[in-house]
Amino acid sequence: KGKGQVVEEVGRLHPLGWRGGVFFVDDNFTVNKRKLKEKVLPAIIEWSKKRKCPFVFSTEASVEICDDEELMRSMVQARFEKVFVGIETPHKESLAECGKSQNEDRDLIASVKKIQKFGLEVQGGFILGFDNDPPAIFERLSRFIEETGIVTAMVGLLNAPRGSRLYHRLVKEGRLLKDFTGDNTDLSLNFVPKMDRNKLIEGYKKVLEAIYSPQPYYKRVKMFLKKYQPLGQRRVRFRLRHLGTLLQSTLFLGMRRRGSIHYWKLMFWSLFRRPRVFPLAVTFAIYGFHFRKIFGNYWSVKDK
Repeated sequence: KGKGQVVEEVGRLHPLGWRGGVFFVDDNFTVNKRKLKEKVLPAIIEWSKKRKCPFVFSTEASVEICDDEELMRSMVQARFEKVFVGIETPHKESLAECGKSQNEDRDLIASVKKIQKFGLEVQGGFILGFDNDPPAIFERLSRFIEETGIVTAMVGLLNAPRGSRLYHRLVKEGRLLKDFTGDNTDLSLNFVPKMDRNKLIEGYKKVLEAIYSPQPYYKRVKMFLKKYQPLGQRRVRFRLRHLGTLLQSTLFLGMRRRGSIHYWKLMFWSLFRRPRVFPLAVTFAIYGFHFRKIFGNYWSVKDK
């Protein structure tokens, strides 16, 4: 899309009264870096300044974004706050299997931390169930998410959508079982994995337990917020709606719920040590509750 079309589409939201987050739906928003830096992002910055910055943006990008510091600075200046990065797996052989060559020969932990350092929250996408996944992949993935401080880690099981290269390969190998449900978190594998199916599913559950149980989750949130500095010293705006959100989070997460001690530790730490990001601390606490509730429909990932 040209800068004119992008600004036009963003501009349609403004008169409707929307103020808040806008997601750029693109598998790799930063694929044309030169055009983005020279035309699209400057146009968004100019448009936003004229209207007192009504939106914050998020999108999808390759981990290669960390190699272009100018691009990351421009994105943050344009009020991009989040990027979804398909990391897939920390295991090199599994990266080669899924054709993620850009992730293979780099320090993925350092790459993620560099993106975060420039003021962009990395939301990571991960997959378990590759043919090359070793038995230790579950512990390794849990440790990777912990070490990177990725708060929103979207972990799913490998499935083969109809028409994909994986789908055709599995058909040839006689391993395809059924059509993909469209939900890679519902345990409905549509092929015969190389790893024992029960071990794969149990390992998957352990990863979710390891990253979203209250203690490790709040620890990861604090780790991220300690160094998170969007656009230098830009303050996260505290609005009236945040007060209502805080009261609701206190009611649901801070009162009579297992794991509430971790909630209060994060709230007090953020309020007194990093007040600029206190609204984010509240938001992430709610995210954690949401993830545990969703997972609880399938597994026993509880507030404990």
